[in-house]
Amino acid sequence: MTSTSRDEWSVSCRDLAGRRRDLTVFVNSDKVVLVAPPGEAAVLGPLDVGRLRAALRDAVVAVAQHPANG
Repeated sequence: MTSTSRDEWSVSCRDLAGRRRDLTVFVNSDKVVLVAPPGEAAVLGPLDVGRLRAALRDAVVAVAQHPANG
């Protein structure tokens, strides 16, 4: 898992053809957003699932620290 900014994380994965791709997790206001490879399925190994879990956990913590907009 790579933290690309304070409220954005990147998790390596592969598509169904085996090409390297990334899942991106980021915070938008009071929501957690998960962006998958465009038009693809994300294939995750056990270690990558753990990284995704950690990114989602960190995003939820970041959301909890930001006041809701609205």
